[in-house]
Amino acid sequence: MKEYTVHRTIPTRYHLYFWVSYFVFNVLRWGSYFDDYWYSLKSNLVEFPLHILLVYFNIYFLIPRFIFKKKYVEYVVIFILCLGAHYVIRSGLNFWLVTEDVWPEAQGGQEAFGFNHITAVVVGELYVVGLTSAIKFFADYIYERNQNQQLRELQYQTELKYLKSQIQPHFYFNTLNNLYALTLKKSTLASDVVLKLSEIMQYIIYDANKKKVDLIHEINYIDNYVELEKIRFGELVQINIGISGSIEGIKVAPLIFLPFIENAFKHGLKNTNDMVLDIEFESNSHHLLFRCKNTYNGNVKPMGKSGIGIKNVERRLEILYPNRYKLDIFDSNGNFEVLLEVPLT
Repeated sequence: MKEYTVHRTIPTRYHLYFWVSYFVFNVLRWGSYFDDYWYSLKSNLVEFPLHILLVYFNIYFLIPRFIFKKKYVEYVVIFILCLGAHYVIRSGLNFWLVTEDVWPEAQGGQEAFGFNHITAVVVGELYVVGLTSAIKFFADYIYERNQNQQLRELQYQTELKYLKSQIQPHFYFNTLNNLYALTLKKSTLASDVVLKLSEIMQYIIYDANKKKVDLIHEINYIDNYVELEKIRFGELVQINIGISGSIEGIKVAPLIFLPFIENAFKHGLKNTNDMVLDIEFESNSHHLLFRCKNTYNGNVKPMGKSGIGIKNVERRLEILYPNRYKLDIFDSNGNFEVLLEVPLT
């Protein structure tokens, strides 16, 4: 059977602050009302320990044992008995320790221990219990909300790490294929590929695990990848990289642009002798616009959103920029274009 408990979400010092403040307020209020602060102090010294006992008994015992388990009738019966015991003990202690006139504020011949006195005491106690319970459960609500946010953040971070782990081997595999082709040709460019590959690995190891990286570093990483592809394809590929607006100080999530560029190389050169690839970054005060446009053989349908890289980056965008990014993919007249807009905050 599942146990229900009320978490101690409010630090002990705040309990102390509340009761001391409430006690002082009550002493001053009733002292002013009766014009007798000594009487008010004595009566509150008697009543407040009883308030505190009933409040904590209700919050930490009755509610978890009965309300959370939907035993409402049992809760009401026990709570009424507690109110009855509270009334008898409070009135008796006031009569014995403070004054025989336990209801001095009554008018019109009202007597203590009668129906009206019982009603007045019970209503006052319900006010105290209701107020403290409302404070406690509001604190519990805030605590649970924060816990859920932390759990969601942990889940998102775990998923992001998993998605990145899928992307990185994919990059290595493609680059090593390039290197393998050059070594078969005994090309002197193989050393350049090794250098570029080492720079890519350094970026992935030291920067790609961060939540945000400088945009200039991400562009340098893309430039390394493009240089590797240019070494592989030579004059078959014409590449243009442009930057509009200031990119100083701009930070972005790592590895969200390259999969689109990789996709262009993978599918843009199928059954064709050349490809033009235009890459552009455009920033303003609120957004960063990434554009990747490539030509392809119009007789061969491009893969578009297929492949682990594109699906992966779309999922990452949903996690990193929920309802705050815009991704459009166009395919017309032998041109394939990706437009990605992400917020800068």
